Order: sequence, then C-alpha cells, then structure tokens
Amino acid sequence: MTALKNDRFLRALLKQPVDVTPVWMMRQAGRYLPEYRATRAKAGDFMSLCMNPELACEVTLQPLDRYPQLDAAILFSDILTIPDAMGQGLFFESGEGPRFKKVVNNQADIDALPIPDAEKDLGYVMDAVRTIRLELNGRVPLIGFSGSPWTLATYMVEGGSSRDFRKSKAMLYDNPQAMHALLDKLAQSVTAYLSGQIMAGAQAVQIFDSWGGALSAAAYQEFSLAYMKKIVDGLIREHDGRRVPVILFTKGGGLWLESMADTGAEALGLDWTCDIGSARARVGSKVALQGNMDPSVLYANPAAIRAEVGRILAAYGNGSGHVFNLGHGITPEVDPAHAGAFFEAVHELSAQYHA
Repeated sequence: MTALKNDRFLRALLKQPVDVTPVWMMRQAGRYLPEYRATRAKAGDFMSLCMNPELACEVTLQPLDRYPQLDAAILFSDILTIPDAMGQGLFFESGEGPRFKKVVNNQADIDALPIPDAEKDLGYVMDAVRTIRLELNGRVPLIGFSGSPWTLATYMVEGGSSRDFRKSKAMLYDNPQAMHALLDKLAQSVTAYLSGQIMAGAQAVQIFDSWGGALSAAAYQEFSLAYMKKIVDGLIREHDGRRVPVILFTKGGGLWLESMADTGAEALGLDWTCDIGSARARVGSKVALQGNMDPSVLYANPAAIRAEVGRILAAYGNGSGHVFNLGHGITPEVDPAHAGAFFEAVHELSAQYHA
C-alpha cells in the first residue's frame, strides 16, 4: 500500500502531535454536492450507487477533489448493508426512507438469520474499499464504518425508520432474551464486516450508534454499549504496520461518555448537545474526541461559521486528540461554499492550539 501523505487524522485519534486539528464531515459525500447528485442520477438509485464499487469510489473522492482541506475520506455506503445481506430485503421508498421486505418479530426469525461473510455476501463493499484505497494513492486515510447492533436491530424489528422505536423497545422489555440473541448475531456480523473492511484497506473505522440515545441509561449499557464493546474487543486492530483506530459515535450519548471511554475505542464522536471542553475534562486522556458543531451552523454565513469553529476549538483547548467534525451529518440543503468555509476555518484557527 502507498505511504500516507497526510496522516494527521490518524495521529489525532491516537493523541499524537499534529500541526492543525484534522477535519472531516459525516455525510461529506452526499446530496449537498451537485457532482454527487449527478453520479447518483447516473447510477439510477441509491442502492445501485452503493453496490457499484467504481461509482462508490467516485462519490467518495468528490468532496476531497472539491475541498483540499479534508483530512480523511469515508467509504460511501449505507449502515443497512448488513441486514440486507442477512436476507431482510432492503429497499428505499421515495419520501419514506429505508424499508425491509422481511421484519424480525420473534425468536424464530432471529434463529433464521445468517451471519454474513464479508467477502462473499458483502463483496461489493470490500471491492469499493479496495478501489478507493487505490485511487486515494495515500492522499488521506480511508474510514470504514458500520451501524451499531442496537441501531441495526431497530430497523430490522421496526421494518424501517421509527420515531418511537415501539416494536424494538417492546421486544427489549417483553423478551430481552430474543433481543440479546439478535444483538449478539449483529455484533458478530459487524465485527466480521469491519474487520473485512480493515483487511481491504480501511485505516480507521467508526461505529454509528444512531439510536442509542433513545434508550434509558440502564438499557443503553445493556443493549447498546455492551455489544459495541464486544465489537471493539473482536476487531483487527493492527494492519499495514499501523494501529487501526476505532471511533464510537452514539447520537444523544453525552450522558454516558465515561462508560463509552472504557470500551477500548480510541475516540468518541460527540453530537452538538455536548460541550467538548466538559467532555474532555470527563474522559481525560483515555480517548480522543471527534466533533461537534451543530450541522445547522452551515446554513449561516461564513463569518458565523468561522466564529462557531473558533468557539469549539477554544473549548477543546491546546493539544492533540481532537478531530473536528459536525455533531451529525451535513444536510442536503447546505451551500457547498459554506462547507468549504467550515474546513478552511478549522485549519486556519486551530494552528495556535498545536504550537
């Protein structure tokens, strides 16, 4: 593999010295970019884009070509590839989001689920990782990712997106044994999937626990965090002669940072409801922190964006261990020029904290 020309993202995750705070953005390849919309139209639909390694590579690289300040690429894919490979039949309805043809209702449904083989059943993702690594040619590191077991379980039990997670929480409380069986299968699947991505060339991985924050404190520990820890414990952690850092991101997880920091992950993603200075004081030197600007700030003018970047950098303070990001994904209506102003501000304003 080609040597990395810019490794500040990986260095910051390991709390090693950097010249400026590295920056990337969740959903950085997405609908806010006209070039992305053109490629997606060419692909026909979202899943066709995900399942075509060449087109997935093309959209992964689009933000890097537009914004030279980006310090990482993230694989273009979807968190629901694993349930789809388990035979749930993923499809997307216009205006409705993701749906599944099969829904998990009981223990028999869970027993019937296979654990997907990363290369055989999700080969299109592994091919995309290999293609992107080749095309990056060492420009920046590549991030692989997966949904968390709890987040994937909610989609499988609800049959798609949910506002209240009624069916998932009913199973969790009525039949915890069944929910644990589902989460255990998903943890095994995610571990194999992320390890496959690492073997194919991903240099860091992020676990997206999008719906962990919908749980009570006790339920979060038992039904979400315990399974993410299981994944962290089971992952390949060294590849290509380098440590492969793991980032855990629980949206709405600010109450539980201390226990998240005990999982063995290198970094925690923060949403925008959490003060990054307080978070740093709470976790100490145990983990790096990633985040955490409110994505809606990108609707504001570039001067306001710059001011908010400056405030977050000051709140984190001096030294490494901070990867700048949004507190959730960029939204489709953002002006691409505002994203550019965001990236520029991070590099320009952060140098003083690394002197």
